[in-house]
This record gives sequence, C-alpha cells and structure tokens, in this order.
Amino acid sequence: MFARPLFLAVLAGSALLPSAYACGAGPEPPQPAEPPADGKAQSPEVIVEAPEPRFVAPTLRDRIGRIWAPVFINGRGPFRMVLDTGASDSAITAPVAEALGLVPETSHVVLVQGVAGSAIVPTVHVDSLTVGDLDVTSVTLPIIADALGGAEGVLGTTGLSDKRIDIDFLRDRITIVRSHGQHAPLGFVILPLERSGPGLLMVAGSVARVRVHAVIDTGAERSIGNEALRRALVSRHAQGTPDQIYDVTTHVQGGELFESPPITLGGIEISGARITYGELRIFEHWHLTQEPALLIGMDALGLLKALVIDYRRRELQLRTQ
Repeated sequence: MFARPLFLAVLAGSALLPSAYACGAGPEPPQPAEPPADGKAQSPEVIVEAPEPRFVAPTLRDRIGRIWAPVFINGRGPFRMVLDTGASDSAITAPVAEALGLVPETSHVVLVQGVAGSAIVPTVHVDSLTVGDLDVTSVTLPIIADALGGAEGVLGTTGLSDKRIDIDFLRDRITIVRSHGQHAPLGFVILPLERSGPGLLMVAGSVARVRVHAVIDTGAERSIGNEALRRALVSRHAQGTPDQIYDVTTHVQGGELFESPPITLGGIEISGARITYGELRIFEHWHLTQEPALLIGMDALGLLKALVIDYRRRELQLRTQ
C-alpha cells in the first residue's frame, strides 16, 4: 500500500471548459474516419470494455495503475502488452513466443536497455503486429523475461509517429487510431511535448520551483528522479527509505525513496508523490544526467481519468475529473 495518497489537481486558470462527462451529457459522437490515401482498408479500431479492468486500470491506494494494449501478432491474440512510451521497440515474453509456435533465434540477439540495466536477449521474427490502426509488418521482437504487472510483452513506440492513443481509466478502454490533428476535447489540459533525441514523451515541469525534464513513461511503475534532481531537492545528509527498482531485463538497482514536494506539469499539480532516486542507467541512455530529470510512472499517471497521446500534434491531453 502507498504510505500516503496521491492527488492530482488542476491549477487555477489552466483547465479548459468542463467535459461532456462532467456535465452529464453523453460522449461526443465519433468523427467519420477519413479514407486512407493508399486505398487499403484500415484495421478496425480496438475497443476493450469489461466489468473488471482487463487492460486499463487506475492507480488506487493498494494498486499501481496499468495501460495494456490488446495486440494481435501474426493474426493471433490478443496478447496483453504494456504500452511503454519509454521504449522504442516492442518485445514479448517466452510464453507468447511458444504460443505462436516461434523458436527464439539465439544466433540473432539484441541488446535490450532497461531502467536499471541492459541484457543481450534472443529474438523472434513475426510477420505482423497489429492493434487498432497500428500495423507493423516484418518485425523482429526481443524475448524479455518479464513485463509490468505480468503482461505478455511490451508495445514500444515504433510506428506511432502519426497515431493518437486514447486511454480511458474509468472505462477500461484504449484505442489507437491515426491522428487527424484534432484538438483536445473540452475539459482536458494540454501539455506540449519537448524535443528529445530518443523520441521520448518529455514535458517541461517543476518540483518545488526546480525546473525538470519530465519523461512520461507508461511502462514504469513508479516515479524516479536522477541524481541532479536529488541534489537540487534533498539535503546532502538526508537518508531516505531503501528501495529497489526492477526492470524487464531482471536487473535490480537500489535507490532511496523520499517524499516529494508538489510536482507541477503545465496546468496539473501532483501532491503526495514519492520519488525514488538513484544513478540509473536509463538516464545515461536518454542523455539526462546533467540537468534535473524526473521519470513520471504509473503511480502518478494512473490517477488521471483519461490520457490522450497525440504523436502527430506532439502533445498530451489529460483529464483529471
């Protein structure tokens, strides 16, 4: 259980008009799909709704939220794969490869970079990987030992550059469609994305007036700060609670957990958060060691009611109420 509850608040003057949901009106009517330029039929939009969360679950007092996508591989599935905005490539676990009748190629290995470390792993080749309008063909998938919360793999960002991902934590629903550049719905707060070399979802933020590069990482359970942020916020002699960070490569790295001042991301303030600090390899991989940086994980993201990632518009759209 969390030591204390997390809270999300919209700062004064930052919220848009109340959403249709808050006003008691029905959801906005769907917009007609534009025909694809190449004349090929589009993959059907995938919508998952269930009495108990199967794919998208919010953060609660005793549970960290998750965002899983229903992915078809070689036409079979769906397999529940973690939407990981911090990963460029997709990957699957060994049981999924076995279910697909695929034998890992030990002669073709790749280096997988996790939060805490890296590992050389075997791969499999698949003909197609599909979810909604995302359709990746002829792709090599690393075999990973584990995925967040027992998922069957990781869905990376390859192929998402022109997509819009709509995540509804209240309705256990995720949709991936082509972005047509539509504006955020009423009631959503907009966070423009910063430019980043590795193609991360990075926004400008602050913690106790310390400016930070905030990386939105839906594949991470908890929020993690780099050493530059620790030096700016925590006394040199302060000791936090020992903590351990696990990743998909099975590496484990120690860190220290501290209660955090309010975290501000554009028009949203996160109160009651806790940050684990450590010299993690992922910050080196992302070239984020010199300035304060904060990885925002699902402990905080799961507090949202809805999250839209529009890669084409280069913005996040968040609803807190």
